Amino acid sequence: MRSLPMKNPPHPGRIVKEDCLPELDWTVGEAATALGVSRQTLDKIINGRSSITPEMAIRFEKIFGSSAETWLRMQLAYDLAQARAREPEILASIRG
Repeated sequence: MRSLPMKNPPHPGRIVKEDCLPELDWTVGEAATALGVSRQTLDKIINGRSSITPEMAIRFEKIFGSSAETWLRMQLAYDLAQARAREPEILASIRG
């Protein structure tokens, strides 16, 4: 039996913002330093303006826990849900 995908999964950055940072009692700047990235890079991710890349997933795995694969699955679920919301527009463009 297939599992049903979430209709509107959260951007994985929201999980970092709402769960990981408060749990560690870290600011965005402190987390960015720990991750070895700029504050701006992390800010874009936690505010849903940038995706989690495989490299960032490895960084998240080491700092926040959960496997890199889990972080990437969350990103993929979010991206697919966003594309599904635009499905009629996407299909219209391929039908000519």
